[in-house]
Amino acid sequence: MNSKSIILLSGGLDSAVSLFLALKKKHRINLALTFDYGQKSAAQEIKSARHLCRQYKIKHQVINLRWLGKLANNALTNKNKSLPSFSPLSSFPLSSSRAVWIPNRNALFINIAASYAEALKCQYIFTGFNKEEARNFPDNSIAFINAANKALKYSTLSKVKIISFTAGMDKKQIIRQAQALNLDLNKLWSCYEGKRKPCGKCESCLRRLKVIPYS
Repeated sequence: MNSKSIILLSGGLDSAVSLFLALKKKHRINLALTFDYGQKSAAQEIKSARHLCRQYKIKHQVINLRWLGKLANNALTNKNKSLPSFSPLSSFPLSSSRAVWIPNRNALFINIAASYAEALKCQYIFTGFNKEEARNFPDNSIAFINAANKALKYSTLSKVKIISFTAGMDKKQIIRQAQALNLDLNKLWSCYEGKRKPCGKCESCLRRLKVIPYS
């Protein structure tokens, strides 16, 4: 397709697979945006995203949104609050997702990316959403993407469009896709914590660990 595009790149599994699929489909990624909103894992996410961008010669920009983390003041951004932890066989109740909910986060990310996209004459914004997390996080859902695309028809003159290749997949399908694309999972960051190694206990870690272990 060779279209100019922007990608929201957190350095995690879903956004990395979205990047690889976009490249496979011959999209030109003109810019990758990573957001630092004060999350505990920000430094690790930026490191992972930067590695991917260097590997594929994509311009990378980190957007400072730390005010958003202060506004949320929850377990994802407040170092004095413990993240919910689970055993490997746990399900993830809605209450645990609310403990890491960031108000209007994905909508804000998309609107910032849309401003860049229109200014840079990019047609698409690629995101790494998935249907598994959409059950508890509605701003990961296909319905959210469709609604946001309707809004972008009014808020951008160029009618920038969001595409998420992973939105209809669960984590198992995304990991299988990553393996098919020869994506090095060890270079990605899937943990809510920001320590040297993934904690293996948070919701994000366990969604991955239900499919494949950390090496």
